[in-house]
Amino acid sequence: MEEGENEAAVPPPPVGSVVEKLVNLVEEIAATSDYRNSYKKQFSNLSRRIKLLAPMFEELKESKVAIPVSALIATEKLNRALDLAKDLLLLGSKGSKIFLVLEQDQIMERFREVTSQLEQALDEISLDEFDISEEVKEQVELVCSQFKRAKERIDTTDVELYADLLVVYNMTTDAKVDPVILQKLAEKLQLITIADLKQESLTLHEMVSDDGDPGRVIEKMSMLLKRIKDFVLTHEPESGSLTTTNLGKIPIMPDDFRCPISLELMGDPVIVSTGQTYERECIEKWLEAGHNTCPKTQQKLSSTSLTPNYVLRSLIDQWCEANGMVPPKRPAQTGKPRSVCSAGEHVKVIDLVRKLSSQNLEDQRSAAGELRLFAKRNADNRICIAEAGAIPRLVGLLSTNDVCTQEHAVTALLNLSIYEENKGKIIISGAVPGIVHVLKKGSMEARENAAATLFSLSVVDRNKVIIGESGAIPLLVSLLNEGSQRGKKDAATALFNLCIYHSNKGRAVRSGVIKILMTLLLDPEGSMLDEALAIMAIISSHPEGKAAITAAEALPVLLHMIRCGSPRNKENAAAVLVQLCNGDQQQQHLAELQEQGMMMPLQEMIESGTDRGKRKAAVLLERMKRFLEQQKEAQAQMQEVADNLMDTTSSVLIDT
Repeated sequence: MEEGENEAAVPPPPVGSVVEKLVNLVEEIAATSDYRNSYKKQFSNLSRRIKLLAPMFEELKESKVAIPVSALIATEKLNRALDLAKDLLLLGSKGSKIFLVLEQDQIMERFREVTSQLEQALDEISLDEFDISEEVKEQVELVCSQFKRAKERIDTTDVELYADLLVVYNMTTDAKVDPVILQKLAEKLQLITIADLKQESLTLHEMVSDDGDPGRVIEKMSMLLKRIKDFVLTHEPESGSLTTTNLGKIPIMPDDFRCPISLELMGDPVIVSTGQTYERECIEKWLEAGHNTCPKTQQKLSSTSLTPNYVLRSLIDQWCEANGMVPPKRPAQTGKPRSVCSAGEHVKVIDLVRKLSSQNLEDQRSAAGELRLFAKRNADNRICIAEAGAIPRLVGLLSTNDVCTQEHAVTALLNLSIYEENKGKIIISGAVPGIVHVLKKGSMEARENAAATLFSLSVVDRNKVIIGESGAIPLLVSLLNEGSQRGKKDAATALFNLCIYHSNKGRAVRSGVIKILMTLLLDPEGSMLDEALAIMAIISSHPEGKAAITAAEALPVLLHMIRCGSPRNKENAAAVLVQLCNGDQQQQHLAELQEQGMMMPLQEMIESGTDRGKRKAAVLLERMKRFLEQQKEAQAQMQEVADNLMDTTSSVLIDT
């Protein structure tokens, strides 16, 4: 279908709704204030210019004269531009102070884009078609000229602030920072009280990018904020004042003792389903606000249950006592106490753990098998087995040559890892190399359970790094290719989770995962379709991943998914396309999307897709429209050159 046919098929929006939207947008923008210092001038100027448009919208709202269709379409374009401006201004008012400075290139690019769109939208409006007063027309023309000048002028930001912040941001966790730099950062960012710091921490966790690896970015920014907070506290813990110089007033607390949200010492630490620990009050507020993700890793929470972290609580109490501090107050316990194994079961577990170290192979095999089944039943059994010291001994059996014992050992560790506190114990026991050995050398059942164990352990963010560096990823890719149906599923879930960590994406690509994903996508049975697309979507944000997907000629398959896939598969296919249609081969991919008539399927996604799918489809449509506009401009220029050449040739012939 031709582009003109598409436009003709879409009726103009109702006059009242467009004008009402414009009025509401300007009111929302007018109500936004208190912009961050780093961009205060730019945000304030943008807001002021937009507010000058309010009289035009008010007069249009009160007017009885109908707005022509051509003017209404131009007004709708202005509506979209104002929507972008509102989002940018909200970021400037409510966003993280640290994020705004570190992402200054992205922020300034958004300023240029918003300014350009506002200027274009106003320039396309014929004010003579509006029933508005001459004074208002003059004011709108003035605003339009201001946007034109602003578009051509590049405002500078605080270069010194950006440089200082970048230096601290890129430091290792054990590096020492010049206190003078920290003082300048705290003052310029206005992070000088505990309330400022706590609000910045909460804001930082609200601001998560949709693409890339947000968990890693937030972790580094949180570490930077922690350095500033340590500096403020050591200068004046009560008021946050930067006037005193007593740096030894309080000891620097270990990072693991801080709540990732409030950055304060935890009194009632609890574990969420991703394995991360938070102060109960902070994570409960996060969940009550409607979030269903882990603040630190941004992984979706499989449940909202909170498990008390008794081990960490005990360590915090010991640290406070050793440093002469009063442990933080914690609320009275109102829930049920943890249940434990019966005395008889405990004795049995102790006996089984003892047999794991027996020189008799049959004793080892039967003990590992019984512990495997016992750990499968409930959380109490998993706690009991771990407390009895079974984990290191099971890890030792991973390298056994006895196939059955090896299967029992790795499966027992899988079952034990379901209980969150056991994940850390398994990692500390050095289990990862043994699990990787099973993944490489074990029976198919052992390999399947080894993959499932790696998935379970990788739920904890720092474990993704450990597992990725262990050599597990090539073996998981191999299992994805040659394993049983269950093995492929286990490998896929482990790979997906591990590839949330950016460096693991490159490892997966170099292990040949894209070729295997393409095979799974083209499989007529489609039994691994969902998993393959999900992995491809997460890997596509890596440069090597994008290059490999392009080389594999995945575009036709992705376009087919956009047309015929499930809502979730459409979402993931669109996520891959967004990455492909950005960068060196953007023009080539956008041209193919246009040739394949993807405007309509993407429009349907915007109307009926998943929330994330709608956002991805909207990005693709916007890029396609911009591509078409550029094509038209290029064709017009070529035509003009051809016409000029024809005129010159005709003149020469006539003279001759």
